[in-house]
Amino acid sequence: MVEWLDRAADPGRVHTEGRMVRAAIEDGREEVAGLLGCRTREVVFTSGGTEAVNAAVWGALSVRQGTIAVPAVEHSSVRDASDRAGAVRLLPVDGDGRLRLDALDELLGAGEPVALVHCQWGNHEVGTVQPVAEVVDRSHRAGALVHVDAVQAAGHVPLDLTALGADLVSVSAHKFGGPPGVGALIVRRGLRMAPFIVGGEQERARRGGMENVAGIAGFAVAARAAGGAGPEETTAARTYTAGLRNAALTVPGVVAYGPASPEGRLPHIVCLGVEGVEAEAVLLGLDQAGIAAHSGSACSSESLEPSPVLEAMGVDAQRSLRLSVGWSTQEIDVAAFAATFPAVVARLRALAG
Repeated sequence: MVEWLDRAADPGRVHTEGRMVRAAIEDGREEVAGLLGCRTREVVFTSGGTEAVNAAVWGALSVRQGTIAVPAVEHSSVRDASDRAGAVRLLPVDGDGRLRLDALDELLGAGEPVALVHCQWGNHEVGTVQPVAEVVDRSHRAGALVHVDAVQAAGHVPLDLTALGADLVSVSAHKFGGPPGVGALIVRRGLRMAPFIVGGEQERARRGGMENVAGIAGFAVAARAAGGAGPEETTAARTYTAGLRNAALTVPGVVAYGPASPEGRLPHIVCLGVEGVEAEAVLLGLDQAGIAAHSGSACSSESLEPSPVLEAMGVDAQRSLRLSVGWSTQEIDVAAFAATFPAVVARLRALAG
């Protein structure tokens, strides 16, 4: 990235410096497309997953008019962008956080026009993998566009977006080791929609504003590394999260949320419920031992509201603990959690009692 921070040339210019920067952007586009299993011309670079989601909603509603179907466990960016754009119908999920396809079928067959159906690839709090292929097929047969939030999935599980056939897919570099501040919206070939950010002809007139060249270069390296790691990294992540999950469940009053089967969850996320203590106190206790964890969504740090994901699942939304692993995780990190977590919970319960 440092190389491109030093180059201030405009990639839209025809001079040598401009052409070099343009080549770096297109090389990055090729790497990202390779990771996601899509065409290079379908990749529109954005400032991250949140912008990609907003652009997807804005663009879809410029093409189709009607209701927006939002599963109740979607990320806040999806919910908020949809609420602002038009009439929203929330779709229920089961106790594992999986979209109820019967509810989607009921909405699609009700006679009211459905413009857009959202569906995560995998949930950002509990890791539940959604039936994205079925959602795309059923929605397209009803004439609705489909947006898939793949921010948590990209770089962690294999994606073949061409085979999936979704109209719009959002991803973010920072979720798999790339830099923050850069992401992409994948726009299906042939879909013509209005850009969310206007004021320039960049990204083939699909997103105005000069591209973040250094960020795209970092995105490309992360995409190449994630694609090269393949099954080995997925297997390692599942091993680490299984270790975290098993260690936590040895503590009385701790439950795991999401599907019991590892194949039903993203490999790098574990969500726990801890009875009898506040989640923030557990987080602080772990932090004092050098373990960084979180409660709820990564975008809810400023909010004191209960997790809407866990509320939709019908479980305790006040006491969740989210653990995630990544490319830098080692066995020693899992061992540190296993040694620390029981003592933290025991101490907090003693104080509360």
